[in-house]
Amino acid sequence: MKIHEYQAKELFRAAGVPTPRGIVCKSPEEAAAAFGELGGSLAVVKSQIHAGGRGKGHFKEHPDQAGVVLVRSADEAKQNAARMLGSTLVTIQTGEEGKKVNTVFVEEGLDIANELYVAVTVDRDRRTPILIASSEGGMDIEHVAEHTPEKILKTPVDGGYGLHAFQATELAFKLGLEGKAVRKAAKFLPALVRFFLDSDCDMAEVNPLVVTGAGDLVALDAKVSFDGNALFRHKNLDAYRDLTEENDSEIRAGKAGLSYVKLDGNIGCLVNGAGLAMSTMDLIQLHGGEPANFLDVGGGASVEAITEAFEIILADPNVKAILVNIFGGIMRCDYVVEALLEAYDKVGITVPLVVRLEGTNVEKARTMLADSGKDIATAADLTDAAQKVVASLSA
Repeated sequence: MKIHEYQAKELFRAAGVPTPRGIVCKSPEEAAAAFGELGGSLAVVKSQIHAGGRGKGHFKEHPDQAGVVLVRSADEAKQNAARMLGSTLVTIQTGEEGKKVNTVFVEEGLDIANELYVAVTVDRDRRTPILIASSEGGMDIEHVAEHTPEKILKTPVDGGYGLHAFQATELAFKLGLEGKAVRKAAKFLPALVRFFLDSDCDMAEVNPLVVTGAGDLVALDAKVSFDGNALFRHKNLDAYRDLTEENDSEIRAGKAGLSYVKLDGNIGCLVNGAGLAMSTMDLIQLHGGEPANFLDVGGGASVEAITEAFEIILADPNVKAILVNIFGGIMRCDYVVEALLEAYDKVGITVPLVVRLEGTNVEKARTMLADSGKDIATAADLTDAAQKVVASLSA
């Protein structure tokens, strides 16, 4: 689950990670008032969406308006907020469709002496949390990694203890910090790692992490995502979820107990099991097709779940064919086909449908499909299924 920058900073502050002062605003008038309340001569108006690259983004309705803007008066704050709120911000991470801005965050300006990059995530090769840091803050970290990989520093983290003090100090020196900034880093970095561990995050990123003229370290930006499988342990995070930022089909699937991720292709995939879903998508791509989704109905799919799955898949106008790939383990294949045929009638499937079954009672299930009289193609194996569904697009 992703959250907004202002929400991440609220959690950061509670965890002892310093951030600038800021005020959440829902109207241009609130943005003007926030500038006055912050009291400085400089502030930043930031669009709040679940995507990075906001500073370099643009609005569909106001192409010359950036998503993050420095302002020097209450009027400037009001004018920029008026152009952002209710408009659609397009960034490198949103795609051309962009995201509507419903909230802006007005934050105090800082005396910035240096900009760094830090993030905590999971290193799947090492099977441990890892702290990533770079002296090249404020830049696209992927660009830094590609062109100057020697500037990316990686520190494995003890998942139980967190970041040791000596690790934080050593990293601070490697980043070129001196004096007071080293002592601040020795508190900032362990606090960020502890937040990551205690909150079951997928990622906690600060870019840029600024060193002020006074030698303080402050998280100027914040990007946080949480492990969805661990959210049951963090009921306090429920209030941070913004459904307007999520895909409607993914929300609907979640309510039905289905795992669904929308993709950019045109072949819908209905499977039972995450591993089977991955191999199904791999085979589709191997044979020249593009999956439109990842949809896992799980090991105990009911008629209701399969019906809902078909409706979710067909609600995507890009879907031009569907591949059903079911392995009947505990759940028998004939039971799956019974549910599949009932769902077929309820939903009214009008695109080519290819079904591959394997497992318990598979022969009985294949007979049921053959006797159904419905326009359903069957496949002997997964390769055959992938080839047939890809070929159906050009038939």
